[in-house]
Amino acid sequence: MLNQYQRRADLVPNLVNVVKGYAGHEKDVLTQVTEARSKVGAIQATPELINDPQAFAKFQAAQAGLSSALSRLLVVAENYPQLKADGVFRDLQAQLEGTENRIAVARNRYIKAVQAYNVTVRSIPSNLTAMLFGYKVKPTFEVENEKEVSKAPKVDFGAPAKK
Repeated sequence: MLNQYQRRADLVPNLVNVVKGYAGHEKDVLTQVTEARSKVGAIQATPELINDPQAFAKFQAAQAGLSSALSRLLVVAENYPQLKADGVFRDLQAQLEGTENRIAVARNRYIKAVQAYNVTVRSIPSNLTAMLFGYKVKPTFEVENEKEVSKAPKVDFGAPAKK
């Protein structure tokens, strides 16, 4: 799963650069994507990450921030027909969508594996062996604000305010 998150992080600068060429005045969105990607890059994603609940929570928050920023970037791209027609943008968007699908599959597999592991660690008699060898419950991926995630983002492209 970590390799898919890394792949997504690697695609982001290319996507931002292509969008920047067409939608340079959308600076806030481009800055948010770049900052979110930077936060993701600052966290060393290693298999040991799941053994540290606080580090794992930071990792999840950084990934959620990047997902949110990318969603806003793709909404912005919808308003630029030339950008949507650009072959490089379409290729990057397709790669990003494929990566997001791979992340979803890998996350689902991780969640199922952690659930099975956690049941084993907590169940009698295997919990006695787990305690003896220091096996502890592992964190799973969670959606912090499920209602917010299900809402479509609201975007205002500078419509003049009514007086």
